[in-house]
Amino acid sequence: MDRIEAMRAFVTVVSEGTFTRAAERLKISPQLVSKYVSQLETHLGVRLLNRTTRRIHLTEAGTHYHQRAQQVLNDIDDMENQLGNLQAEAQGLLRISAPVSFAIRHMAPLLSEFQKKHPAVGIDLQLNDRKVDILEEGFDIALRIGHLKSSSLIAKRLAPVRLVLCASPAYLEQYGTPRRPEDLREHKYLRYSYMNMDPGHSLQKWLQDSSRENTRGMISNNGDVLIEAAIAGTGIALQPTFIAGSAVKEGKLKVILPEHEPEPMALYAVYAHRQLLASKVRSFIDFIDGFFGEPPYWDRFE
Repeated sequence: MDRIEAMRAFVTVVSEGTFTRAAERLKISPQLVSKYVSQLETHLGVRLLNRTTRRIHLTEAGTHYHQRAQQVLNDIDDMENQLGNLQAEAQGLLRISAPVSFAIRHMAPLLSEFQKKHPAVGIDLQLNDRKVDILEEGFDIALRIGHLKSSSLIAKRLAPVRLVLCASPAYLEQYGTPRRPEDLREHKYLRYSYMNMDPGHSLQKWLQDSSRENTRGMISNNGDVLIEAAIAGTGIALQPTFIAGSAVKEGKLKVILPEHEPEPMALYAVYAHRQLLASKVRSFIDFIDGFFGEPPYWDRFE
């Protein structure tokens, strides 16, 4: 008995409702479909289907087996198709969601080099700092930054994302340089509204206190705005080095309280779990992996 073919015959009978329609779909005879199912039941030692002259019914064992058999067949089909796609040229429109500041500063060279290597792939890049639903909104890949929680999605870690607390030399000269986290209560905090940091971290408490007690600070959903405000001497910002690194390197900003720096987050490429990866998606994931360097080039400012 060919167990895979018998399993496929059984699953097709269940989905089509009759042996005749299953045979038409599989392009084999109804007698062979019936033989496959009978052999499968004999092999398993249980009845999977109750047959009447008009219709079939799944038994309790059949219901359980059908769920697992469908999963196994999906896995086999995915594996075979992926192997075929490895030989196919990457092509089609690749829809990517990416964080605003990261994309503006770092995505253009990446996408330009990717399209030179894969000219048949078009790019639709949508910038948004909110967490998009890649299935509902039709994205192939989403780039996300943070500490990702477990989900039904596959996440490929691409690079560490370091957070630094920084302010302009002029601001620090005027208001003083914080020496301890509790000193932050006396300063103006430029807060990013989507910040995903460990709530138990020592900086988080004092930054939150600073926001509550000092209404002269600023809040924004864009990190570039906050960094420009910090450069202008408006206050202290906690931002990733992919935004702040160049200003630190140029001396426009100074890193403060480095010994209290939060644990790095990470940049991830996220795509749908169990979705068959088209060659355009697989090619992009392979291309972006390692593109930014280790450590990433935006951290080479010290």
